[in-house]
Amino acid sequence: MLEVREVKSRKEQRKFLNFPLNLYKDNPYFVPPLYMDEKKIFKKNYLYLDQAEAIYYNAYLDGKIVGRIAAIICHEINIQSDDSEVRFGFVDFIDDKEVVKALFDTVENWAKERHIKKIIGPLGFTDLDHEGMLVDGFEELGTMATIYNYPYYPKRIEELGYKPDAEWVEFVFNIPTEIPEKHNRISEIVKKKFGLKVKKFNSRKEIKEKYGKEIFQLVNE
Repeated sequence: MLEVREVKSRKEQRKFLNFPLNLYKDNPYFVPPLYMDEKKIFKKNYLYLDQAEAIYYNAYLDGKIVGRIAAIICHEINIQSDDSEVRFGFVDFIDDKEVVKALFDTVENWAKERHIKKIIGPLGFTDLDHEGMLVDGFEELGTMATIYNYPYYPKRIEELGYKPDAEWVEFVFNIPTEIPEKHNRISEIVKKKFGLKVKKFNSRKEIKEKYGKEIFQLVNE
């Protein structure tokens, strides 16, 4: 029997977090996220819950977990964009059409109960979370900053009627052992023209105390 259940207990939370680790345990290209960061989403005082709400689901087939998904409403972002949408994220599943449909039907029904008709993803709470879904390059090593998924993921989701909203290209740059002389000259010209200087720090604490707030202000800008 196939069923989708809301994640409530700690045991269910661990299943939610561990499912992709088990699903990709034999895949040499998958790079797992930091577990300590992932489990923060289940904290009651999670940083983003003051301006968002989320619900998490596990899918079970004959008692065995076969998929997971999250539904997220970022109220502040909806206000700023003058839009109304639910995000789906933290989505993983075995290659089974019925499992995928059950997961997305659950998220869609949750959205309808809140009178929201637009669903977009994969997304997290902010643009600093993992975004998007891999559609090519499945034999390239993933990174912690990007999502890696099996080739059947986008196929199964598009079968439900979802369509790509944007396409991104990821590049690999090989860093040279030495900075080319031309780049050094340009760097010096730019520093002199704008009065810039490079400052080195010996600890994170020093950066935090001297420039912490300014760094976050710069990121926001």
